[in-house]
Order: sequence, then C-alpha cells, then structure tokens
Amino acid sequence: MHHIWLNSYPAGVQPQINLDEYASVNDMFARTCRKFPNHPAFQNLGTVLSYSEVENRSREFAAWLQSLPELQKGSRVALMLPNLLQYPIAFFGVLRAGMIVVNVNPLYTARELEHQLKDSGAEAIVILENFAHVLEKVIARTNVKYTVTTEVGDLVSAPHRWLVNFAVKRVKKMVPRWHLDRAIGFRAALALGRQARLHEASPGRDHIALLQYTGGTTGTAKGAILTHGNLVANVLQGAAWAHGKFQEGSEIVVTALPLYHIFSLTVNCLLFTKLGGLNVLITNPRDMRGFVKELKKTRFTAISGVNTLFNGLLNTPGFAQLDFSSLKVALGGGAAIHRAVAERWRAVTGHPLTEGYGLTEASPLVACNPVDSEYSGAIGLPFPSTEVAIREDNRDLPLGSVGEICVRGPQVMQGYWQKLDETLNIFTPDGWLRTGDIGVMDERGYVRVTDRKKDVILVSGFNVYPNEVEEVIGAIPGVVESAVVGVPDHVSGEIVKAFLVVADPSLTPEVVTAFCRQHLTSYKVPKVVEFRQDLPKNPVGKVLRRELRPTLIRPEEMSMSNPAAAPLGGEIR
Repeated sequence: MHHIWLNSYPAGVQPQINLDEYASVNDMFARTCRKFPNHPAFQNLGTVLSYSEVENRSREFAAWLQSLPELQKGSRVALMLPNLLQYPIAFFGVLRAGMIVVNVNPLYTARELEHQLKDSGAEAIVILENFAHVLEKVIARTNVKYTVTTEVGDLVSAPHRWLVNFAVKRVKKMVPRWHLDRAIGFRAALALGRQARLHEASPGRDHIALLQYTGGTTGTAKGAILTHGNLVANVLQGAAWAHGKFQEGSEIVVTALPLYHIFSLTVNCLLFTKLGGLNVLITNPRDMRGFVKELKKTRFTAISGVNTLFNGLLNTPGFAQLDFSSLKVALGGGAAIHRAVAERWRAVTGHPLTEGYGLTEASPLVACNPVDSEYSGAIGLPFPSTEVAIREDNRDLPLGSVGEICVRGPQVMQGYWQKLDETLNIFTPDGWLRTGDIGVMDERGYVRVTDRKKDVILVSGFNVYPNEVEEVIGAIPGVVESAVVGVPDHVSGEIVKAFLVVADPSLTPEVVTAFCRQHLTSYKVPKVVEFRQDLPKNPVGKVLRRELRPTLIRPEEMSMSNPAAAPLGGEIR
C-alpha cells in the first residue's frame, strides 16, 4: 500500500515511532517520576500531588493489592471513579502490582455494573462511596472479593478534606445509604500498603494492562484487550504528532472528560504523564460555571473534550474573558466537531479546535488533523505507524471511493476478552480492524467519516446501542415490539428516540421513560417516545430502523428533555 498521507505530514513528524522506547506503561511512568519528582502531576479540589507523591502512593496501593491472598498477577481490578486524585493512584497502583485495570462508568445502573464485573471476572473494585449502593445490589453475584471505598475528598489536604467529605455526605446528601461487608477505606488501604513490601511488576509489551469495555459494533458490552504495548504505542504516536508543540515538564492539561474513558486516559493522563505535565482534574464538568472558575486559576496549555463540552464552555458567562495566551492545543474527539462550534472556538480563544478520530479498540487514536490547522470537517491523517484503508469485501477501494474505514497499527487491541467469535468478526482475515464507520480518503490522505455502518447512536460522544435499549423496553408489560434510533439534536449531536407498538392503551411515554431510567444510564434513556400501529419491516420480519431514522423532532415533541444534563465524553468513535 502506498501511504499517501505521509506526503501531507506536518514538518518534523516522523512516519514511524520507536516501539522499543518503553517496555510498558509502568516503565514510562517510572521514568517520568525519576526525571520530574518534584513537578506537579495531578491537581484536584485545591490539592496538587507531585510525581514523587503519586509514585509513593501508587506504590502503597500496589503493595496492598499484592498483600491480598486471593489476588495475583493478572487479577482484574475494577475502578469505578470520577476524576479525582484517587484515580491515577489506583490506576498506576494496579499496573505496578502486575494486575489489570477494568474501567467502570460510575453512572452505570446495577444491571450494567453486574454484567461488566461478571464478564471481566474482576476480583477487586475501587469505588466512590456515592455509588456504593449500586454495587451493594449486585456484588453477591460477582467474583468481587475485595472492595475499596473512597470519599470525594480522601486525598485532599486536611482540614479541607473533612469539610469536602462532610459537605458531600451531610449537606448535599450525595451518598445514598449502603452496606458492603468487609469494605476497606482507600486511605486505610494506603496505610496498610505503606507497611507492606512491593514486588514491582515488570510487564512486557504483550501483557494486558486494561480491559476497556465497549459495545464495539454490536450492542453487547465487550472488554477490549489493551496491552501495555498498545497504550504506550498510542502515547508515542500522540507525542510524535504534536512534534515541537509541547515542552517536557512545562505543560498543563485540563482533564474534564472522565479518566475511565479511553480518550481521556490516553490523551490526558498517559500522554501528559510521559511529558511530565500537570493534569488538572475536573470532577464535575457539567457545572459549567464552576468549570470556568477552575479555568481562571490556571494558564492551561492543552484541553481535550467533545463537541458538547466545547459548546457548553462557549455558552458559559466568563469563558470568553479567560486568558488563552498559553493555550497550545485543543483536541476534540468522541463525536464529530460541529463547524459552528469550531469556528466560534477559534474566534473566542484565538486557537483552532483540532479534530481527531479513534475508537476504543485502537487505544483509541487512529487519525488526527495537524494541531495548527483550521477546521475542515475531516478527521485528519493516519497517525505515525498506522495504516488506514477504505475497504469493501476485504479489498482496498480506489481513492475517493466510499467504504468501511479499516485500521492496522501497534495501538490496535489484541481482541475482545473471552469472545473469540466477536474478535474474529471485527478483524479481517488479513489483520485489518473493521471500525464500523463509513468514510472516504482523498488524494492527500485525509479521511472523512460519512456514515456509520451500524445503527450506533452517538449521544455527546457516548455510544448507545439500540439492541440494549430495545431489550429493556421489551420487558415493559404491554409492549409488543419496539425500535430505537438516533435523531439529530443541536446540543448532544443525537438523542435516543423509541418507536413502540403496544397492546396496552394505558401505556404512556412517561411510563416507558421511567422504566428505562431504572435500568439504563441516563444518556441511553429515550428522550422521545412515539407509539405506532406497526413498524416497517423487511420480507423476513426484521424491523427497518433506517426507515424510522429520518423522522424530524420538533421541540414540543421532546419528553424528559434536559440539555444541561447531556453527558460529557464517551467512546471516541
């Protein structure tokens, strides 16, 4: 294959990365801690941890994990945490213990949490106390033997820690009652680990670092197997792409997307750790006014996000008055960046909003526009050491042809956890990863996404799989059949709309949405419900979602509409 995109690479960007630069994520982290021990690494709720402090505390957590009799190398440890200082401590601690991280969305319902814990075989979990009541409902049906609970302010300096935890629990009442046998507090685990010996793990590039759950191109959540080599490769690719843009030990990145999301984990946490930079963790980016107040406190040099986040900031009072003189890169992914948002971002900040593309199965970054380029609507050029082809029936199509975007590169996952059939289905016989996205490549090597091969609905960067939502709706008494599609929305890109055929005339949209709220994360709940006499089908009886999708939504049709509650972040797909 002639890699035509190389001719369009920015000056200084090399076509290949050195895969031997780091042996593992552990190796990369350790080198940064040795090089920049006193540099700030993570900041949250007014507290800053240096690289030396992160190294020490992750060592304590790793040693505590190794002291547990039923855990061993390769054991899966679930992290159910928002953006708090506890996340990087736990993440690097799990890897240093030689174990595997399983990221879990804290907003999961009991049904979703149970599936992921059982499927991954997680034997331990670190969970914010606010969500412990959900774990309580399912833990007996999982393999989880050890539970670590933490409060929001656990790593904040005293006495501010006590004030934060009191306010969250007693004033705002954000912690529902819960009971978990033999749970241990995060601070107590660190204290025990301080007295234990750590046998520092030395994983190789082929060892599994992360099970990152995604629906892929179907509705069943699967764990993408991402090795240390996959993650390191993607970090090196991102660093190579930003050639000459960043200076080691000097960068400050705003981390608003959740670290349990692969986009934020790789681009913010891992890449800027390699650079010896500071991650400013935003715990609740939905509080836009509070978010802007945090931005006023720092001269940030980079920020990542989804279209919804950037649009929200632009519409928040005070944002336009911030000092953007230090900003070097604003990277958008997770969903298509809208031209209006990109152009307004440029006008307000004086800097372009760069769009990239990837998917969980690729760690996630596959392609990106040059960081200084203006918005074009393209997802960019393939990353160094990455091949992208437009294919059909396992053959390359000519330039300018529309087909499925396929990828090969060192960042591509090893497969789906314990799902051989699904793994074989997403890879072509000659080793290409099928992305499920339809696109086209021009003569310069720039790629554009034109459609999605499957019926995935993209709500503010989160993938919603119709099969999952339809399964939940099908459990409602009186529902005969249903179909779920995505329809355009000016705030979140798309919203979920459900079409139902019912036998019970008393069934209302409110009953349907209330039932869904009990079993689905908020962004998966249909915002619009329409009843019909029948649904369009093909000759064999399969519902034709494509005939429902063009339906337009008027504002007065919206049920349970709350644009401000749109999720921020999701799979970068």
